Amino acid sequence: MYEDKTLKCKECGNDFVFTAGEQEFYAEKGFMNEPQRCKACRDARKNASKQPREMFTAVCAACGGEAKIPFEPKNDRPVYCSDCFAKNKAE
Repeated sequence: MYEDKTLKCKECGNDFVFTAGEQEFYAEKGFMNEPQRCKACRDARKNASKQPREMFTAVCAACGGEAKIPFEPKNDRPVYCSDCFAKNKAE
């Protein structure tokens, strides 16, 4: 029913393919307009408004190494580095 279409990105001017699968997805969601930007430009536009995440440094409760975490650590709960966290999650 749907066929791939080649569209021109209004941001960078490059051609991109609006695939049959994407067209079907747009129809299922009820979107009336075709995309105006290529995937790279859509992603760049989406990420431009995101604030960088503040990271905190703590001591890993398991190995004593440095742990970078996206929240402020509290003394009543243990904090784990990413390696130790993955090991605990696997167990």
